[in-house]
Amino acid sequence: MKRTRAEIVREYGPFAGAANVHGVTYDGQRVWFASGDKVNAFDPASGEAVRSIDVPSHAGTAFDGQHLYQIDGAHIHKIDPATGRIVTTIPAPGGGGNSGLAWAEGSLWVGCYPDRKIHEVDPQTGKVLRSLSSNRFVTGVTWVDGELWHGTWENHESELRHIDPHTGDVLEAIEMPPGAGVSGLESDGADRFYCGGGDSGKVRAVRRPAKESAVAEDAADS
Repeated sequence: MKRTRAEIVREYGPFAGAANVHGVTYDGQRVWFASGDKVNAFDPASGEAVRSIDVPSHAGTAFDGQHLYQIDGAHIHKIDPATGRIVTTIPAPGGGGNSGLAWAEGSLWVGCYPDRKIHEVDPQTGKVLRSLSSNRFVTGVTWVDGELWHGTWENHESELRHIDPHTGDVLEAIEMPPGAGVSGLESDGADRFYCGGGDSGKVRAVRRPAKESAVAEDAADS
Protein backbone atom coordinates (compact mmCIF):
# COMPACT_ATOMS: atom_id res chain seq x y z
CA MET A 1 0.00 0.00 0.00
CA LYS A 2 1.29 3.44 -0.94
CA ARG A 3 1.39 5.89 1.98
CA THR A 4 2.11 9.63 1.74
CA ARG A 5 1.68 12.73 3.88
CA ALA A 6 -1.04 15.23 3.04
CA GLU A 7 -0.12 18.50 1.38
CA ILE A 8 -2.64 21.08 2.58
CA VAL A 9 -2.69 23.78 -0.09
CA ARG A 10 -5.35 26.05 1.43
CA GLU A 11 -7.66 26.41 4.42
CA TYR A 12 -11.11 28.01 4.31
CA GLY A 13 -13.06 29.34 7.28
CA PRO A 14 -14.14 29.31 9.98
CA PHE A 15 -17.31 30.89 8.58
CA ALA A 16 -19.75 33.08 10.50
CA GLY A 17 -22.62 31.07 11.94
CA ALA A 18 -21.01 27.72 11.08
CA ALA A 19 -19.07 26.34 14.04
CA ASN A 20 -18.82 22.83 12.58
CA VAL A 21 -18.18 21.28 9.18
CA HIS A 22 -19.79 17.91 8.49
CA GLY A 23 -20.46 16.83 4.89
CA VAL A 24 -18.70 18.49 1.95
CA THR A 25 -19.49 18.53 -1.77
CA TYR A 26 -18.61 20.49 -4.92
CA ASP A 27 -20.93 21.57 -7.74
CA GLY A 28 -18.23 22.59 -10.20
CA GLN A 29 -18.19 26.20 -9.03
CA ARG A 30 -18.90 26.27 -5.30
CA VAL A 31 -17.96 24.12 -2.33
CA TRP A 32 -20.93 23.22 -0.14
CA PHE A 33 -20.67 22.08 3.45
CA ALA A 34 -23.09 20.98 6.14
CA SER A 35 -22.88 22.91 9.40
CA GLY A 36 -25.71 21.44 11.49
CA ASP A 37 -28.76 23.51 10.59
CA LYS A 38 -27.68 24.78 7.17
CA VAL A 39 -25.90 23.76 4.00
CA ASN A 40 -23.50 26.55 3.11
CA ALA A 41 -21.70 27.40 -0.13
CA PHE A 42 -18.44 29.30 -0.64
CA ASP A 43 -16.35 30.30 -3.63
CA PRO A 44 -13.10 28.25 -3.52
CA ALA A 45 -11.23 30.96 -5.45
CA SER A 46 -12.03 33.83 -3.09
CA GLY A 47 -12.93 31.83 0.02
CA GLU A 48 -16.03 34.00 0.47
CA ALA A 49 -19.37 32.54 1.63
CA VAL A 50 -22.00 33.00 -1.08
CA ARG A 51 -25.23 31.45 0.22
CA SER A 52 -26.88 28.96 2.56
CA ILE A 53 -29.94 26.72 2.65
CA ASP A 54 -31.84 26.00 5.86
CA VAL A 55 -31.91 22.20 6.26
CA PRO A 56 -30.81 19.82 9.05
CA SER A 57 -27.25 18.87 8.12
CA HIS A 58 -25.23 16.93 10.67
CA ALA A 59 -23.58 14.51 8.23
CA GLY A 60 -22.74 13.91 4.57
CA THR A 61 -23.55 16.11 1.57
CA ALA A 62 -23.46 15.22 -2.16
CA PHE A 63 -24.25 16.71 -5.58
CA ASP A 64 -25.45 14.76 -8.64
CA GLY A 65 -24.97 17.50 -11.20
CA GLN A 66 -28.38 19.02 -10.54
CA HIS A 67 -29.49 18.37 -6.96
CA LEU A 68 -27.88 18.39 -3.55
CA TYR A 69 -28.32 15.43 -1.20
CA GLN A 70 -28.09 15.87 2.54
CA ILE A 71 -28.11 13.27 5.31
CA ASP A 72 -30.49 14.17 8.13
CA GLY A 73 -30.28 11.42 10.75
CA ALA A 74 -32.05 8.36 9.38
CA HIS A 75 -33.03 10.14 6.15
CA ILE A 76 -31.44 11.57 3.01
CA HIS A 77 -33.03 14.70 1.54
CA LYS A 78 -32.80 15.57 -2.16
CA ILE A 79 -32.66 19.37 -2.44
CA ASP A 80 -33.14 21.79 -5.30
CA PRO A 81 -30.21 24.19 -4.77
CA ALA A 82 -31.91 26.95 -6.78
CA THR A 83 -34.90 27.16 -4.43
CA GLY A 84 -33.70 25.32 -1.31
CA ARG A 85 -36.78 23.10 -1.51
CA ILE A 86 -36.61 19.45 -0.44
CA VAL A 87 -37.72 17.50 -3.52
CA THR A 88 -37.91 14.06 -1.97
CA THR A 89 -36.65 12.05 1.00
CA ILE A 90 -35.41 8.46 1.20
CA PRO A 91 -34.32 6.33 4.18
CA ALA A 92 -30.61 6.29 5.01
CA PRO A 93 -28.83 3.06 5.95
CA GLY A 94 -27.40 2.74 9.43
CA GLY A 95 -30.06 4.83 11.17
CA GLY A 96 -28.39 7.83 12.79
CA GLY A 97 -24.81 6.55 12.39
CA ASN A 98 -24.25 7.80 8.86
CA SER A 99 -21.37 10.12 8.01
CA GLY A 100 -20.12 10.68 4.43
CA LEU A 101 -22.15 10.93 1.25
CA ALA A 102 -21.16 10.88 -2.42
CA TRP A 103 -22.80 10.56 -5.83
CA ALA A 104 -21.26 8.36 -8.50
CA GLU A 105 -22.43 6.22 -11.42
CA GLY A 106 -26.11 6.73 -10.63
CA SER A 107 -25.83 5.71 -6.98
CA LEU A 108 -25.40 7.36 -3.61
CA TRP A 109 -22.49 6.12 -1.51
CA VAL A 110 -23.04 6.44 2.23
CA GLY A 111 -20.35 6.19 4.88
CA CYS A 112 -21.54 4.62 8.12
CA TYR A 113 -19.23 5.78 10.90
CA PRO A 114 -19.69 3.32 13.79
CA ASP A 115 -20.27 0.29 11.52
CA ARG A 116 -17.08 1.04 9.54
CA LYS A 117 -18.88 0.53 6.26
CA ILE A 118 -19.64 2.23 2.96
CA HIS A 119 -23.03 1.41 1.41
CA GLU A 120 -24.02 1.84 -2.22
CA VAL A 121 -27.62 3.05 -2.12
CA ASP A 122 -30.38 3.37 -4.73
CA PRO A 123 -31.14 7.13 -4.81
CA GLN A 124 -34.79 6.50 -5.65
CA THR A 125 -35.64 4.07 -2.86
CA GLY A 126 -32.82 4.07 -0.31
CA LYS A 127 -32.28 0.33 -0.87
CA VAL A 128 -28.75 -0.83 -0.04
CA LEU A 129 -27.26 -2.39 -3.18
CA ARG A 130 -23.94 -3.50 -1.68
CA SER A 131 -21.64 -2.75 1.24
CA LEU A 132 -17.89 -2.44 1.76
CA SER A 133 -16.18 -2.90 5.12
CA SER A 134 -13.32 -0.85 6.54
CA ASN A 135 -11.01 -1.43 9.50
CA ARG A 136 -11.34 2.24 10.47
CA PHE A 137 -14.23 4.57 11.24
CA VAL A 138 -15.55 5.97 7.94
CA THR A 139 -16.20 9.70 7.61
CA GLY A 140 -16.38 11.46 4.21
CA VAL A 141 -16.74 9.59 0.91
CA THR A 142 -15.93 10.67 -2.65
CA TRP A 143 -15.30 9.30 -6.14
CA VAL A 144 -12.84 10.74 -8.67
CA ASP A 145 -11.71 9.26 -12.00
CA GLY A 146 -13.22 5.91 -11.11
CA GLU A 147 -11.45 5.83 -7.72
CA LEU A 148 -13.32 5.48 -4.43
CA TRP A 149 -11.85 7.45 -1.51
CA HIS A 150 -13.00 7.88 2.06
CA GLY A 151 -11.87 9.77 5.13
CA THR A 152 -11.10 8.28 8.52
CA TRP A 153 -10.95 9.92 11.94
CA GLU A 154 -10.02 7.68 14.84
CA ASN A 155 -7.79 8.00 17.92
CA HIS A 156 -7.00 11.62 16.96
CA GLU A 157 -5.62 10.46 13.60
CA SER A 158 -7.09 11.02 10.14
CA GLU A 159 -6.34 9.70 6.67
CA LEU A 160 -7.71 9.89 3.17
CA ARG A 161 -7.94 6.35 1.83
CA HIS A 162 -8.17 5.13 -1.75
CA ILE A 163 -9.89 1.74 -1.64
CA ASP A 164 -10.79 -1.01 -4.07
CA PRO A 165 -14.50 -0.45 -4.83
CA HIS A 166 -15.11 -4.21 -5.05
CA THR A 167 -13.20 -5.52 -2.03
CA GLY A 168 -12.68 -2.51 0.22
CA ASP A 169 -8.92 -3.18 0.31
CA VAL A 170 -6.85 -0.04 0.97
CA LEU A 171 -4.70 0.82 -2.07
CA GLU A 172 -3.31 4.18 -0.94
CA ALA A 173 -3.42 6.34 2.18
CA ILE A 174 -2.75 10.05 2.68
CA GLU A 175 -1.93 10.90 6.29
CA MET A 176 -3.35 14.17 7.59
CA PRO A 177 -1.27 16.27 10.01
CA PRO A 178 -1.99 15.95 13.76
CA GLY A 179 -5.10 17.89 14.70
CA ALA A 180 -6.43 18.01 11.13
CA GLY A 181 -9.37 15.63 11.39
CA VAL A 182 -11.47 14.73 8.36
CA SER A 183 -15.25 14.92 8.84
CA GLY A 184 -16.27 15.23 5.17
CA LEU A 185 -14.57 14.58 1.84
CA GLU A 186 -15.08 15.66 -1.76
CA SER A 187 -12.94 15.84 -4.89
CA ASP A 188 -12.98 18.77 -7.29
CA GLY A 189 -12.62 16.26 -10.14
CA ALA A 190 -9.00 17.28 -10.68
CA ASP A 191 -6.11 17.69 -8.25
CA ARG A 192 -7.75 18.67 -4.97
CA PHE A 193 -9.71 17.07 -2.18
CA TYR A 194 -11.90 19.27 0.02
CA CYS A 195 -11.85 17.97 3.58
CA GLY A 196 -14.28 18.98 6.30
CA GLY A 197 -12.50 19.82 9.54
CA GLY A 198 -15.21 19.01 12.09
CA ASP A 199 -15.34 21.37 15.05
CA SER A 200 -12.45 23.46 13.68
CA GLY A 201 -15.05 25.05 11.41
CA LYS A 202 -12.60 24.79 8.51
CA VAL A 203 -12.52 23.18 5.10
CA ARG A 204 -9.03 22.15 4.00
CA ALA A 205 -7.93 21.70 0.39
CA VAL A 206 -5.50 18.78 0.09
CA ARG A 207 -3.52 18.05 -3.04
CA ARG A 208 -4.53 14.80 -4.69
CA PRO A 209 -1.45 12.71 -5.53
CA ALA A 210 -0.75 12.29 -9.23
CA LYS A 211 -1.32 8.83 -10.58
CA GLU A 212 1.91 6.88 -11.03
CA SER A 213 1.10 6.14 -14.67
CA ALA A 214 0.61 9.84 -15.38
CA VAL A 215 3.88 10.70 -13.63
CA ALA A 216 5.70 8.06 -15.66
CA GLU A 217 4.23 9.39 -18.91
CA ASP A 218 5.29 12.94 -18.04
CA ALA A 219 8.81 11.75 -17.28
CA ALA A 220 9.00 9.86 -20.57
CA ASP A 221 7.77 12.87 -22.54
CA SER A 222 10.39 15.10 -20.98
